[in-house]
Amino acid sequence: MKNTVTVITGASSGIGAATAEKIAEAGGKVVLVARDEKKLLSLVDKIKKEGGEAYFQVADVSELEDMKRVSDYCKAEVGKVNNLVNNAGLMLFSYWKDAVVEDWNKMIDTNIKGYLHSIAAFLPDLIDQKSGHILNMSSVAGIHTGDASGVYSATKFFIRGMTESLRKEVGTQYNIQVSMVSPGVIDTGWADKIENKAGSELAKELNKGAIKPDVIANAVVFALSQPNGVAVNDIVVSPTGQNW
Repeated sequence: MKNTVTVITGASSGIGAATAEKIAEAGGKVVLVARDEKKLLSLVDKIKKEGGEAYFQVADVSELEDMKRVSDYCKAEVGKVNNLVNNAGLMLFSYWKDAVVEDWNKMIDTNIKGYLHSIAAFLPDLIDQKSGHILNMSSVAGIHTGDASGVYSATKFFIRGMTESLRKEVGTQYNIQVSMVSPGVIDTGWADKIENKAGSELAKELNKGAIKPDVIANAVVFALSQPNGVAVNDIVVSPTGQNW
């Protein structure tokens, strides 16, 4: 990871923040992307105090122009991007019968469009340089569906299909490494963001057995640290007690 440049979306908290710290500890430069400027500033300050190198951009992954602006910033201020970590995501549980369309659209905008916008913004340069690494954060929910997770699972199934397609196209043609990490239940505060009552109750119960974000950050660093010509297709990391 030393001297590499890694762009991380959803970097202000949870898995994104933990990943940023791990990469910085390993000697990599990190560009943190999220909507919360206050949290980004705090994390950049922490990384710098610990001897790391960090930059940030306030952006909304659901807006293509925001991600193009981040790409332009990196080229002008940081240098060649080596790694893109698509991590920004929403997990909003609800049952189909409740038809929580607003939550469905939020997840589609962030979990699907957000990944596509980041790839659209950074892939052209990775292709030009014929090197780089795209890592997409998926979920065990992209392997198995669970109660009240229908739309969330569907977005993660999309990411699984998208990642495999990227690997077969840009990996084989342009030497770009493509990886995926699929976490189980992680304690990122996700359960507190659910407004649907039934979904919230289920999520809080599920979250009791959650593991910490830094465990997933270790998996991300492992995947990104592979030598040129090697791609880790998927790493599934779950709590020992999770039975799905």
